[in-house]
Amino acid sequence: MADRLKDSQESWRLSGQYHRPVVTLDIRQVVGRLCLTAVSHVGRLARLVLEIIRGLGEWRVWVPLAFEQARSIGYGSLFIVILTSMFAGAVVSLQAGYQWVTGSIPIYYAAGVIVQSVTMELGPVLTALLLAGRIGARYAAELGTMRVTEQVDALESLGRNVISYLIIPRVVAGTLMLPVLVVIADIVGIGAGFVAAKSSLGMTNGDFIRGATFFYQPFDPYYSMIKSFFFGLAVTIVPCYLGMSTQQGAEGVGRSTTGAVVSASVIILFLDAILTQLLLK
Repeated sequence: MADRLKDSQESWRLSGQYHRPVVTLDIRQVVGRLCLTAVSHVGRLARLVLEIIRGLGEWRVWVPLAFEQARSIGYGSLFIVILTSMFAGAVVSLQAGYQWVTGSIPIYYAAGVIVQSVTMELGPVLTALLLAGRIGARYAAELGTMRVTEQVDALESLGRNVISYLIIPRVVAGTLMLPVLVVIADIVGIGAGFVAAKSSLGMTNGDFIRGATFFYQPFDPYYSMIKSFFFGLAVTIVPCYLGMSTQQGAEGVGRSTTGAVVSASVIILFLDAILTQLLLK
């Protein structure tokens, strides 16, 4: 009896598997859905940028708030930017020492590599990625919380321009402070690279100055500032957009915060490739 019951259960299980509906994945639907989502995000982001440009006329509203945001960004990010640039400059110098250990290349060439690498790439990119994690996550979380708790709706009901009151101060402060932090990162990174080069390569002061001036191009500082300006826009506008688009309570705030960091970081790397192609072609 037990064997017969066991056989009937096994046959029922197998028959259930044969009659189970088969779910197929239509690639066209997935691609179409992704394309429509991307186009909608681009359209809403472009609309936000236009509203930011239009709201710049209300400077009496956003200028005092922008100073507060700039002080928070600059002072709050200074330590981590200095620490990161020190390690970046030292690592570049040590790697240059590994390449120059054979002695077949003049030693002052390493100084040019250190200065060029820190100024043109490591300083702007690393600083922007740091602020994408620190400032981008903060902006997305703040604005997302204000959106889901209906504080944004309350400001609109009081007749306040949400763009001028919440978005523009953050965008202006981040865009202006990132080049300042990049300048500090470049100086600290070059100094740390010089100290590491003296200890690992035995480089003298004259060798470092000779190599730095030999490979120096007048456009290099401008190149670094142009990249940092566009990186500042990406670090601020994208998190603000995702924060203002937050839905579904605390879970939505978490998604917006994560998406802000990831999206801003990807856009920074994309802009880095595009600007390098355009400016150094």
